[in-house]
Amino acid sequence: MPHLPLIAILRGITPAEAPAIASVLVEAGITQIEVPLNSPDPFDSIAAMAKSVGDDVVIGAGTVLATDDVGRVRDAGGQLIVSPNCDQRVIMATKAAGMASWPGVMTPTECFAALKAGADGLKIFPASLLGPGGIQAIRAVLPAGTLVYAVGGAGPENFDTWLKASADGFGIGSALYKPGYAAQDVKAKAAHIVAAYHKARA
Repeated sequence: MPHLPLIAILRGITPAEAPAIASVLVEAGITQIEVPLNSPDPFDSIAAMAKSVGDDVVIGAGTVLATDDVGRVRDAGGQLIVSPNCDQRVIMATKAAGMASWPGVMTPTECFAALKAGADGLKIFPASLLGPGGIQAIRAVLPAGTLVYAVGGAGPENFDTWLKASADGFGIGSALYKPGYAAQDVKAKAAHIVAAYHKARA
């Protein structure tokens, strides 16, 4: 079953709550989840989620800035590396480890550097700075089939605007999870976000 093009960004999550949060996200239909490495004990959270969900759920790390961390994520059971920047060394290390690479980009130069290094998709970040018009302009020069996700400023209230501007998907952070949210809070927010995505896509 294909994944919805939504990546949950669980910045600040702890290992104790990670399995329950992952469970409600998957139940809502969000099957790609990243734990930013500036969260408490992120590798433990990744491991806890990877053990608690099915093999068809993609767990990984965000805010990955160093090649050393790529291996640590893989060893924890992660399959996804997301960065806020375009570091070709991190991208190449990710692909060498057999994982999916989603670097953060803002300019055509960064987009092409990321793709040349082997990125699976591009994370426009922060998307609010570039805007839907910026994505549309860059899309005109990208290779056909390039996956572009909008992260930062894209959410359920404006999915339709970004989709019309050719965004393929989204990374959702604080609209979905903040430290202190209970699993039931996240469940309700995830259901709302998934419904909004389907409505915008229709």
